[in-house]
Amino acid sequence: MPTTSPASAPASTPASSPPCGIDFGGSGIKAAPVDLDAGEFAADRVRIATPQPSTPDAVARVLVELLGHFPDAEGPVGVTVPGVVRHGVVHSAANIDRSWLGADADRIFTDATGRDVHVVNDADAAGLAEVRYGAARGRGGLVLVTTLGTGIGSALVHDGVLVPNAELGHLEIDGHDAEKRAANSAREDHNLSWEQWAERLQVYYRTLEKLFSPDLFVVGGGVSKKADQFLPLLDLDTEIVPATLRNQAGIIGAALYACENGA
Repeated sequence: MPTTSPASAPASTPASSPPCGIDFGGSGIKAAPVDLDAGEFAADRVRIATPQPSTPDAVARVLVELLGHFPDAEGPVGVTVPGVVRHGVVHSAANIDRSWLGADADRIFTDATGRDVHVVNDADAAGLAEVRYGAARGRGGLVLVTTLGTGIGSALVHDGVLVPNAELGHLEIDGHDAEKRAANSAREDHNLSWEQWAERLQVYYRTLEKLFSPDLFVVGGGVSKKADQFLPLLDLDTEIVPATLRNQAGIIGAALYACENGA
């Protein structure tokens, strides 16, 4: 199982050779070197549109181009993938080309770039970043990070150790795939008020409480910028707070993962 060191322990890499994080999404691929002592970008982020079709070879070429923007960042490279990742191999491809299924992304990207590359599920990367540097920094126990967007991404982190590929957006609740009713896209598609959406979130988070008894919920995704509109409407036993790293979390978490899970 991939692991990280405890949430309170600093991650360190040589200052002259920071790692790079790359966030591979359905529409864009974004990269930046990361200062793991500070938990922030070490240079401005660069974005390139995701190639269509987004085959492994096409994405690998984009990674080579992105890394070329940061010649001084010679540390490991972490790459988020919007799918289930086990031991570097991609096992789902909902929003990327189907040719990713069964692809050894670690090997493909390492061969293409000549760098030490490690891939991680995108929600897992965001969760690691929030635990180490963001809303859950310094918190022990079980932290459950959810991202409310087109779907619901999730990450389980216990005392700084990632439990990978927790696809909790796909829990079946009252006969429905949870994210079909509780994702932010459901709020937008059905023109739900904050109060109406909060009722659905209440059911979702109460179910997670019953299953996992977490110590903290962290809520990410773009809608977390409006957390004051819906989080106060929830009645939970578990503390629930908005994410703080937002769109930086994937890149930072990927770089962290690469440094702490390399050979």
